[in-house]
Amino acid sequence: QALECLVRLASVRRSLFVEDPARSQFLSHLMSGTREILQTGQGLADHGNYHEFCRLLGRFKVNYQLSELLNVEFYGEWLGLVAEFTTKSLLSWQWASNSVYYLLSLWSRLVTSVPYLKGDTPSLLDETVPKITEGFITSRINSVQASFADNSPDPDNPLENAESLQDQLESLPYLCRFKYESCSLFIINIMEPLLQAYTARSRLPASGDAAELSVIEGQIAWMVHIIAAILKIRQTVGCSQDSQELFDAELAARVLQLINITDTGVHAQRYQEISKQRLDRAILIFVQNFRRSYVGDQAMHASKQLYARLSELLGLTDHLVLLNVIVGKIATNLKCYAECEDVIDHTLSLFQELASGYMTGKLLLKLESTKFIIANHSRENFPFLEEYRCVRSRTNFYYILGCLVFMEDGPVKFRSFMEPLLQVAVNLEASADAAFRTDVVKYAFTGLMRDLRGIAMATNSRRTYGLLFDWLYPSRMPLLLRAISLLTDEPEVTTPLLKFMSEFVLNKAQRLTFDSSSPNGILLFREISKLIVAYGSRILLLPNGTNIYRSKYKGIWISLTVLSRALCGNYVNFGVFELYGDRALADALDISLKMTLSIPLSDILTFKKLSKAYYGYMEVLFNNHITINSVLNLDTSTFVHIVTSLESGLKGLDTGISTQCASAIDSLAAFYFNNITAGDNPPSPAALNLARHIGELPSLFPQILKSLFEIIIFEDAGNQWSLSRPILSLIMISEQMFSDLRAQILASQPLDQQQRLSQCFDKLMTDVTRSLEPKNRDRFTQNLTTFRHDFRAK
Repeated sequence: QALECLVRLASVRRSLFVEDPARSQFLSHLMSGTREILQTGQGLADHGNYHEFCRLLGRFKVNYQLSELLNVEFYGEWLGLVAEFTTKSLLSWQWASNSVYYLLSLWSRLVTSVPYLKGDTPSLLDETVPKITEGFITSRINSVQASFADNSPDPDNPLENAESLQDQLESLPYLCRFKYESCSLFIINIMEPLLQAYTARSRLPASGDAAELSVIEGQIAWMVHIIAAILKIRQTVGCSQDSQELFDAELAARVLQLINITDTGVHAQRYQEISKQRLDRAILIFVQNFRRSYVGDQAMHASKQLYARLSELLGLTDHLVLLNVIVGKIATNLKCYAECEDVIDHTLSLFQELASGYMTGKLLLKLESTKFIIANHSRENFPFLEEYRCVRSRTNFYYILGCLVFMEDGPVKFRSFMEPLLQVAVNLEASADAAFRTDVVKYAFTGLMRDLRGIAMATNSRRTYGLLFDWLYPSRMPLLLRAISLLTDEPEVTTPLLKFMSEFVLNKAQRLTFDSSSPNGILLFREISKLIVAYGSRILLLPNGTNIYRSKYKGIWISLTVLSRALCGNYVNFGVFELYGDRALADALDISLKMTLSIPLSDILTFKKLSKAYYGYMEVLFNNHITINSVLNLDTSTFVHIVTSLESGLKGLDTGISTQCASAIDSLAAFYFNNITAGDNPPSPAALNLARHIGELPSLFPQILKSLFEIIIFEDAGNQWSLSRPILSLIMISEQMFSDLRAQILASQPLDQQQRLSQCFDKLMTDVTRSLEPKNRDRFTQNLTTFRHDFRAK
């Protein structure tokens, strides 16, 4: 506890000291105390004390400048003791693994301050830092042999734990680049024998001593992680930009050389081994960091020295040749790691980074390895597509391929790319209804849905979306309807199907823009309606399972998302359906309301995704479809239930949901005001229904208005602008309702405050007319902001 107090004292900010000499004296006392502890080692045998002492040392450079440390007369002695303590800690890595982070952080901050140091006083870091850096690297190599037991996953092993690995390597790049020439030479001298041993093992007819090979792979994995960490940070301290690039090239060349070895000979039979998987994950991290520094769109023309040296060492003359090596490794991983989801996901993440860059994406299309992947994306070439544990990776894989395919114009190339998926669809269409219950058919169908969803995600323009739409409609849509009708009770089938449709109907970047003479928008909505009605009418008949969210709620909220996106996508004229007696819209709205009403409000508020989908759907319904076959046609108790659910959403903690509820209530109140309160023409059937509902429960609007005022006055809501909209609409409906609420609120306040607060209410309606025009709304919102501030003032 005393050390914890010292850590806090070491963090005391500069402003608490009256003058600098007092602060310098305070620093001197802290350094003197830590020097004494370092000399005697008293209490450091206790692990808790040891950890807190490392934290204390780490605070020195956080709160003090290097120049201030140098001014302490025994700085040299103190620095030597800290360096010795750090070296011993690195040797005892098993005992001090969680504490070393603070020590390395101290040294990294010291070396990054050197360029800003003024005066001739030596910092003494030139002698100490290289030894500490070498000590850390050596300790990582030694840790592999010491911790190797059975080559099984170990959550405490940094090579298995990304967060722990990040902590250990965060400070290392700054230490290495401080004396980069000597440090890079040290790393190469360790790496070369390991590469030679690993290469030699690849040529042997059998793996020999598998344990020894696993240790070599673990040691190389650590060296690759260290090189990756160094290349992630480009900092010129102690050497020029050109020389830094040369050293980067020397280190990178060793890893790029390794890439050519890892999948040859005996190593090509070891994809099931944990140590091999760790090594390939390390290589992927290296490639990601190297790409960001030297292959990205911005870095392509600023790294001539590096590529000149790589050309001498490995014959990699430019970005294109290097990218070919990287994509070759990506393709190999996707082919060989059928059962390792982690490596597959990491590989796809790298592939996506490359494909998403404009220049790198264009370069990828020139590579033979990329052309092979695009032309041969079947499960025979990439077995992970068949593995259930990697099923989520399929969507990402096809999203990446879609991005690459859509970079080039041409329906011919797209149709060629879609040929394997077309064959799957044709085979499914030829299957008998009974066969849809078999695992083979279910897996093939869900795989197709995940693949199509990835491709749909990659369509970001009218042209690319049109290619997919023409492929899917009308020939493939009956298959989707048939599957959802036959397998409604199989959420592992319906969820991918509905998620695909949710993506397919989303009008992002205005990709769903059809010609003025095209009926495609209407035709698409009719297909959506068929799917939603088929699913909804059957799911409502199924009994509630033990896991009701998985069996029912998940499908329902995705269905609501599909319908919400279609209703507000702005590519369908919905008036056409009623005009021509088409039931597509009415049936979709009817079944969706039945699905929402089948879920208790408590469950809607409990499940976050369900809640977001429900309130998003209600916002669209009230904003865009309040007059057409909507909630106003329901019986009063059901209507009240829905409006009450909106009030519950207003009071929730989620600002997004609160805003959606406010928008829906505003639309409802504005419809009442425009059609009943201030309406000149005879009211429509929908308006008459609303009047009937409110007549049967006159307290509904006053209760909502009260809730809104309570949120505005007493809570710190982050969406006050959105909440102000329904408040004005409700006030416009009835001045008496507002007067009664005003009296209630004032009566609840202390007597000595009531007169002041009454004046606040008077100012609220200043210059506000009896209309819902935009300017009037904005004026009221300004008044409400002032009202809230004045009301809360003491």
